[in-house]
Amino acid sequence: MTETATAPASQTLSRGIRILEILASARQPLSIDETARRLGVHRSVAYRLLRTLEDHGLVTRDGTGRIQLGARMAALAAGVAHDLQAEALPELTAVANELGATCFIAVLDADECVTLASVEPRHATASVAQRPGSRHPVTAGAPGKAILSVLPQSQWPGEVTDRLRREVTDAADRGFATSHDEVIPTLRSVSVPLMLRGRPPAAIAVVYVASAHEPAEIAARLQRSAAVIQDALGS
Repeated sequence: MTETATAPASQTLSRGIRILEILASARQPLSIDETARRLGVHRSVAYRLLRTLEDHGLVTRDGTGRIQLGARMAALAAGVAHDLQAEALPELTAVANELGATCFIAVLDADECVTLASVEPRHATASVAQRPGSRHPVTAGAPGKAILSVLPQSQWPGEVTDRLRREVTDAADRGFATSHDEVIPTLRSVSVPLMLRGRPPAAIAVVYVASAHEPAEIAARLQRSAAVIQDALGS
């Protein structure tokens, strides 16, 4: 067995990555105490980790000392699936502005959905922020159900309820998934699968509080954008 295979994982690195995940999932900047509590460490440990991340521009603090992801994270994220993001951005923008709802792409990461790219509508009086890097279980929300609808059941997470199984079956039959009050209270979402050659299943979705458009109408618009993206990437 090689030295690499037997070397213990770095706890410090793991905690630093976890902080970035916590901040990405937060809906607002967090205090050091809040970050430490969510990480499950003493405040002093969280402070040292945050100082290091801040030195590298990965997190930043506002005037009150609250912490959020820094601009350097955006530069790093832009390099992830760069071709997909480049092809998807015009479609996400068009859908967001046409429907007046935030449009985003979610990709599968183990048993979670991770937002890869997101666009908010330009002229909406109120829209939902869907930050790139935010994640939730693939078993919750419309994007997760859309992904599961094209994923072999042998690759589903271990514990799937009968209700979810029925919802995924319905999504596969009609070609789109919906959710309400699942990932974030009061929010609705509609999503369709995004099948890309050589990549795990993904989904394109909109998220909103209320809409004048019916879910089937939203899904039809998303399906047109999914086809454009798939054609551009040769899928």
